[in-house]
Amino acid sequence: MIRVFLVDDHEVVRRGVAALLSSEDDIEVIGEAGTAESAIARIPALKPDVAVLDVRLPDGSGVDVCREVRSRLPGLACLMLTSYADDDALFEAVMAGASGYVLKQIHGSDLVGAVRTVAAGQSLLDPQTTASMLSRLRERSHREDPLAALSDQERQILELIGEGLTNRQIGERMFLAEKTVKNYVSNLLAKLNMQRRTQVAAMAARLKNDHRR
Repeated sequence: MIRVFLVDDHEVVRRGVAALLSSEDDIEVIGEAGTAESAIARIPALKPDVAVLDVRLPDGSGVDVCREVRSRLPGLACLMLTSYADDDALFEAVMAGASGYVLKQIHGSDLVGAVRTVAAGQSLLDPQTTASMLSRLRERSHREDPLAALSDQERQILELIGEGLTNRQIGERMFLAEKTVKNYVSNLLAKLNMQRRTQVAAMAARLKNDHRR
C-alpha cells in the first residue's frame, strides 16, 4: 500500500486528487494540508511514502516543504504539482530533492502512474529535463566558483599576480617566456571579465584571505 499525503491550498483540488488516488487499491491518502506550515508539522509525524505538493502555497513554497520534510524523512518521495510550467521552479524542486514534477492539467490516470513511479524510487524527469538540470548546475557552479573557468596554469598565474610579481618574474618562476605569460594574463582577464591587472591582484588577495578563514 502506497501511503500519500496531499498539500494544496485549494480544497477542491485536494478533494479531487484524494478521491482519485483513494479509488486505487494500492494507494491510501493518509493526510492533507493547505499550508506549508501545516504540511511541515504533519508529514514527519505521519511518515507517508509520497507527498504530493503544490508548488505555490499561501505561506511559502512546496519546494521549501519538500526540502524541509526530506531532511527529516530522506526516504520520502516528493511529487510536485503545479498549474504552470516553470523552469526555475522545476530546477529548485529538483535541487530540493523532488522525484517528479507534473502539471495539474495531467490526466487522472497519469497522476496515479506518477505517484506509483516515485513511490517505487524512480524519477519522473525525462532526458531533456535532466540535461537542462545538469546545464543549470554547471552554470551555478561556475557562478559560485569564480575560478571554475581557469586552467591550472592560469590559477597559478593569478596567485603569482596576487604576490605582486611582474610577467617576467612569473615567467622565471614558471619557466615560461614573458610573451607567453602575457598571453596567459590576457586570457585570465577575459575569463574573469576584468580590465586591469590590479583587479586580478585584488581578487587573488581576497581569495587568499577567504582560504585562510
